[in-house]
Amino acid sequence: MDNTLTAHGSQELPPDVAAWLDTMRAAGVKLTIASNNMPGRVAPFAKRVGLEYQAFCCKPSPFGLRRARRAMGVSRREVALVGDQIFTDALGANLYGIPVLLVQPMRQDTKATIRLKRALENPCWRGIIKKAGVSTEKRKTANHRTHRSVSAANTGIRRLDRYETTYR
Repeated sequence: MDNTLTAHGSQELPPDVAAWLDTMRAAGVKLTIASNNMPGRVAPFAKRVGLEYQAFCCKPSPFGLRRARRAMGVSRREVALVGDQIFTDALGANLYGIPVLLVQPMRQDTKATIRLKRALENPCWRGIIKKAGVSTEKRKTANHRTHRSVSAANTGIRRLDRYETTYR
């Protein structure tokens, strides 16, 4: 939720994310929030944006993701996770066996623990981008929040610089 749907600690939904949610809803895509945050943080935001939620998911453990999927009433084949962190969102989705769409964080993180995770993620991003065969120029551009996506073969990860509305 934080830095994926809204800025860290915010209750505001940015217009581009609101438009993406509307597009997904119009396409019949079921949506829920699976957050590591506590209910006191997640519930008001989820209510404000009209989404169900599962709080305290403990990602990368797959158990919270399973709880969210079951609450949605869908099979694992019908689920994908959208998140902004490799070591929580991507790892959790891969451990649970579902696709992950990674987005760039909305804002720079202020919490020391998340900043440390981001620093540790940088070499992973370089490897993913290199494995995807993206040129040096596109790599620079992809790191500066343009609308390019990077599909990494055999990683189960697709990086979206912000929310895209193209899907199959």
